[in-house]
Amino acid sequence: MSVRPFSFDPTEFAGKRALVTGGTQGMGEAIVRRLAAGGATVVTTARSPVPERQAVELFVQADISTREGVDKLLREVLNGLGGVDIVVNNVGGSSAPGGGVLALSDDDWQHTIDTNLFAAVRLDRGLLPGMLEQGSGVIIHISSIQRRLPLFQATLAYAAAKAALTTYSKGLSKEVGPRGVRVNTIAPGFIETTAAQRLIARLAVQSGADESTARQGLMDSLGGIPIGRPGRPDEVAELVAFLVSDRAASIHGSEYVIDGGTVPAV
Repeated sequence: MSVRPFSFDPTEFAGKRALVTGGTQGMGEAIVRRLAAGGATVVTTARSPVPERQAVELFVQADISTREGVDKLLREVLNGLGGVDIVVNNVGGSSAPGGGVLALSDDDWQHTIDTNLFAAVRLDRGLLPGMLEQGSGVIIHISSIQRRLPLFQATLAYAAAKAALTTYSKGLSKEVGPRGVRVNTIAPGFIETTAAQRLIARLAVQSGADESTARQGLMDSLGGIPIGRPGRPDEVAELVAFLVSDRAASIHGSEYVIDGGTVPAV
């Protein structure tokens, strides 16, 4: 299926400094591209080196699931740019084993919470003073529909951490909104990133089916996706671009679900 590209103003974010965590692949890479295409100066970070194909104003290699990684990123961003106007906390995920809740150790829980909650909390704490001083800024936290639709087999800790991130975001919005900083949350469902495509290919090989059948199996495991397909990274990036723009100036303290209708409840 051909996809018509989104149209946008290439100067919309001119003069804006943006930090996107986990910005070298998947949704993060799409968000970096979209904000840069809109004229923003974009900084990103990841545990692995930046791909040669990706050009950003500043790249910091760091593991921001750790206190040390966050401190390194904050030093580089504050020294290099003097602060930021836009923060997109995109880093997240789960490496916990399958097998249900009894298979999860304290370390599994702690690492998942460090990655999906504390990384955002620590970065916000380091960057908010500059935003509050200038009286403006936007923070986006990338959560997940699992905070409402938890999958217990392998990602219960992830779901719990994302639920905490959403609650934290709401509380933060109440505190900093009156001082000019907007905070919103985006909850993606199944987004077909390159990592998801590799998973689909592996599942197809394991089951002896084609990739279309494997993809459908993944969608079925979520209870189905009414629009009939997973989301795309560029669709998430476009939602981020809208929410950090002046077009969304009165949207604050909200969660936006982008899941093709997966979550069955209102």
